[in-house]
Amino acid sequence: MWNRPRILNATANFLFAVAGLLAGYAGVILFVHLPIFPLRVVQVEGPLEHVTSEDIKTVVTRDLMGNFFTLNLPAGRAALQKLPWVRNVDMRRRWPDQLEVRIEEHVPLARWGDHALVDIHGDVFEAAYGGALPVFVGPAGTARELMLRYEHFRRSLAPLKKVPVQILMSPRRAWQIRLQDGMTLELGREQIEARLARFVGVYERTIGRLARRIDYVDLRYANGFVVRIPELRFDKLRSKTRQGAA
Repeated sequence: MWNRPRILNATANFLFAVAGLLAGYAGVILFVHLPIFPLRVVQVEGPLEHVTSEDIKTVVTRDLMGNFFTLNLPAGRAALQKLPWVRNVDMRRRWPDQLEVRIEEHVPLARWGDHALVDIHGDVFEAAYGGALPVFVGPAGTARELMLRYEHFRRSLAPLKKVPVQILMSPRRAWQIRLQDGMTLELGREQIEARLARFVGVYERTIGRLARRIDYVDLRYANGFVVRIPELRFDKLRSKTRQGAA
């Protein structure tokens, strides 16, 4: 091999080329890490109702380290998504010294039991919220299904001017709706939509004509439903009490 100048020259040229590439790479790495490319502007986009500029500033100051080139965008997204109301984050560099942050907030639709919220996409998240919201109660992992059912129930009951304030799905997948006026509708596990449609269809000429408050309607019957009128139960109890005193 040492007697072959062409091979020696080719090998030397190759090694010089590799050394040049390594030196160039090292120079680029050193150059982009110099403190001459500081991140000066963080521009936040998107309508924000719950996430404050102070929240974002705290995260940026604490978690986004480096200059324009070395900023770790995935780590920045992960840090911002830990904020309670943040659903999604998109981050982009804007030459020469800007970071563009687009934040999508959760839009609350309901409460998930008494410890969390459900957004309009069916995602469960934890955040403080003082507004009035319906309540979803169900097994873990069923929030999206309850969201879809709630939308159907709300639309179906709208012609009666009745508003659902609680949707409950039991572990056996039996459904129950509590309305704003205090009435509870028991739907059971089967033919949920058909049972509710039948109730809506006959309400005006049946329950709607009663001049009494109804607190419970059991719709789990093939050809009708059962209602419970609290004042009638009270009158019956009072009558029995009087007879016993006599």
